[in-house]
Amino acid sequence: MLLFCGAMVFFTLLDSAAKYATAYLPTLEIAGFRFVVHAAFAVLIFRPWRDWSFYWTRRPGAQIMRALMLAGSTAFNFLALRTLRLDQTTTVLFASALVTAALSGPILGEWVGPRRWAAIIVGFIGVLIVIRPGTSGFEPAILFSVASMCCYVAYLLLTRHLTTTDSPESMLLISAVIPALLFVPAALPSAVMPPTLLVTGALLVTGICGALGHWMLIHAHRLAPTSSLAPFIYTQLVWMTVAGYVFFRQLPDRYTLVGATLIVGSALYILYRQRVHGDQ
Repeated sequence: MLLFCGAMVFFTLLDSAAKYATAYLPTLEIAGFRFVVHAAFAVLIFRPWRDWSFYWTRRPGAQIMRALMLAGSTAFNFLALRTLRLDQTTTVLFASALVTAALSGPILGEWVGPRRWAAIIVGFIGVLIVIRPGTSGFEPAILFSVASMCCYVAYLLLTRHLTTTDSPESMLLISAVIPALLFVPAALPSAVMPPTLLVTGALLVTGICGALGHWMLIHAHRLAPTSSLAPFIYTQLVWMTVAGYVFFRQLPDRYTLVGATLIVGSALYILYRQRVHGDQ
C-alpha cells in the first residue's frame, strides 16, 4: 500500500509536468519523449545486457497489450490535460478503482459481493456528477479522461496478471520500449524544439517520474490483490489538488468535490468490506 501511494506522488509530478509542457509542444511529442526517457532510465538502472534472459517474457501477448494500454492511457490523459484541470482528470481516473473492483472477479478470480457492487454504483454516480453529460457544464475533453481511465484499468489488470510469471524489470522495460517505438515515429512530423530549458526539464520529469511510479506500482501488485490496492489511488487527489494550486493556481469546483466525495467514499467502503468481511 505504501508503494502504491508513493507511485501516486510520482504520477502527480508526471501529470503536472505534462500539463505544463502541453502549452508548448504537441501531445504526441510529449508522450514520445516521456517513454523514451522512461526506457533510457530503466536501461541505465537495470543494465539488461548483463543477463538478457532475465528480461524474456513468458507471456509476450499480455506484455504487448499491457504496454499498449499504458500508451493509450498516457496519450488520452495528455490530451485531456490540455484543457482540463488536474483535479478533473484525476477524479475521472478514480473510477478505475471501481471498474477494477468490478472486473477483478471474472478476470482475476477476486470476486466482489452485492454490497460492494452497491458501492460501485454509488461511485459511478459520483463520476457522472463530475462529467455532467448533457449539461452546459460538460467538457468534451473529459471523454479523453474516460478513455484514459479505461486503458488504465486494463493496464492494472494485466499488471496483476503478469506479476505471477514475469519479472518487474521486464515489465517496466517492455512497457516503455513499445510505447516509445509507437509514439516517436508518429510524433516526428509535427515535432518542435522545446522553447526553454524549463520545458525540457518538464519532459525529463515525465519520463523519470513515470519510470519510478510504475516501478513502485508493479511491486505493489506483486504484494497485494488488485482490489485491495485500487482504493489507494484516491491519495492522488490530495497531491493533484496541491499541485494544481501551486503550479497552475487552480482549485476544484463544487461538482468535482461532490463527485470525488462519492467516489472516494464508495471505494473506502469497498476496502472496508475487503478487510473486515472478505468478499461478502
